[in-house]
Amino acid sequence: MAATAKRRYQDVAEALKQDIVARGCAVGDRLRTERQISEDMGVSRSVVREAVIMLEIEGLVEVRKGSGIYLARLPHACPNETAVDFGPFELLQARQLLESSIAALAAVTVTKADIMQMRQALALENKAIEAGDDDYSGDELFHRLIAEATQNAVLVDMVEELWRKRAQSRMWARLHNRIFDKTYRSNWLSDHHAILNALQIKDAPAARQAMWQHLENVRLTLMALSDVDDPEFDGYLFSSEAIAPA
Repeated sequence: MAATAKRRYQDVAEALKQDIVARGCAVGDRLRTERQISEDMGVSRSVVREAVIMLEIEGLVEVRKGSGIYLARLPHACPNETAVDFGPFELLQARQLLESSIAALAAVTVTKADIMQMRQALALENKAIEAGDDDYSGDELFHRLIAEATQNAVLVDMVEELWRKRAQSRMWARLHNRIFDKTYRSNWLSDHHAILNALQIKDAPAARQAMWQHLENVRLTLMALSDVDDPEFDGYLFSSEAIAPA
């Protein structure tokens, strides 16, 4: 994809700007919730979340945890110079598609030495969790070691590039700024152990499914924990909705 190509969340962000002007919104107004925007525009909550993060980085909106989205500046007063970025859920989708296939291949080619290194990576991850450190090096190392176990340097480079994009993404960083509850990391460590177990017994379908489910759990967790909408603001509209679109 060309660097200048528009992404779906950018289209939604532009539509939101036009809607703000059309509705005559004033600075300080509370805007529609993500659920309402998702319903009105017919797009997923994850795309709306990415669009709102983009507008937040531009300084157009302010998000308040448990309250909602507020207009901080009018669209015409905002510089439209947001650097090209990848949405966090866009990145997760790419990782889910790629790394689940990599895990399946790794289950066929993995060695005992690879398994030992992966165990050490999970021990490093567990140490960071127990210490309360905001350190994801063990997490990243585990995913890279799975790619290395395929003995395919191209796949290793692709996984490393996705992690580099995550580290450089302002949108990913802004998403994590909304999250204060870090207990989810223990759940992700359990996911990693499930992946490792599948690799140890060289079960390719199980490894593929375990990795797919892990990254699905990551997506769902980040969606839930980064939600800023007031649950009472539009709850009556969605009282029968068991799970929000994703």
